[in-house]
Amino acid sequence: MPSLFDPWNVRGLTLRNRIGVSPMCMYSATDGLPNDWHLAHLGARAVGGAGLVIAEATGVLPQGRITPGCTGLWSDAHTAAWRPVAAFIKAQGAVAGIQLAHAGRKASAALPQQGGASLANADGGWDTVGPSALAFGGGLTKLPQALDLAGIDTVVKGFAAAAQRALDAGFQWLQVHAAHGYLLHQFLSPLSNQRTDAYGGSLDGRMKLALEVARAIREVVPDRLPLSFRVSASDWAEGGWDLGSTVELAKRLKGLSVDVIDVSSGGNVHDAKIAVGPGYQVPFAAAIRTQAQIAVSAVGLITEPAQAQAIIEGGQADQVLLARAFLRDPHWAKHAAIALGTPDAVKYPVQYGRA
Repeated sequence: MPSLFDPWNVRGLTLRNRIGVSPMCMYSATDGLPNDWHLAHLGARAVGGAGLVIAEATGVLPQGRITPGCTGLWSDAHTAAWRPVAAFIKAQGAVAGIQLAHAGRKASAALPQQGGASLANADGGWDTVGPSALAFGGGLTKLPQALDLAGIDTVVKGFAAAAQRALDAGFQWLQVHAAHGYLLHQFLSPLSNQRTDAYGGSLDGRMKLALEVARAIREVVPDRLPLSFRVSASDWAEGGWDLGSTVELAKRLKGLSVDVIDVSSGGNVHDAKIAVGPGYQVPFAAAIRTQAQIAVSAVGLITEPAQAQAIIEGGQADQVLLARAFLRDPHWAKHAAIALGTPDAVKYPVQYGRA
């Protein structure tokens, strides 16, 4: 089995190690445009030795943002704003990734520091959409409009257009966000999708939009570059989306030339009871890797170097993606190499060599 610090070849890319920075919303954009904060935040993690740095959930359409502070990729101005971010990440030896997203019924929320509840249109919010006219609940009380076929087509084209803009901006690793209760996950789960047309009902119907998005983006992304899909392996709620359904989705995505499944869970039920603990989502990743025969990224309270090493060496995942651990320590990868007795596995940039 490979080591945490072994390179990973995915299509025409070689990642310098199996450590990645998971997409983390910064809620710091204006009109969807990234700025110096995003450059400094993502750039620091690339400097710190991660093999892959994935920019936050980025709205493919204006109404697809979670909050007014979320980034976007629906215009050429957004492409231009992202370009220096991608360039700097790559200049530090990391692969530059971005997560393409549509929040669906969980959109139009206030910033977390402002409570995170539904934001009224009069206060800068907007109308939301979903598979069915069902509000998420909790503080997100806006009733979404059920997408009609024209609206679904707009979403698919929005993902494809954003993918092209991401490539034009210099990103090498594209990830589709189909987890955490956002639009594609809303279509997948029977708890949020009560449609009776071709996009609802059976598992095939509920998977239809996610597969159409995968197909549309894969047609844009050149063969030399990978495509990743983030999924929630379970709704953690009775009658919801589950691991068996996720395995079937992963098999279908593999058939559409998706390369990696990024395995998370939850987010579609506001009061779900989730058994949270160190590495609590890794068993989902391991099951999908084995049963769907596809590469996986593992996430979820992976914080310690030995823990991350064991996940890779044990064949549970091909890559670990860390979030909060990288917020606390941009140089987590270098410090992990030191802790595991292989300090030279991650190099300091030449500017820091004398340290």
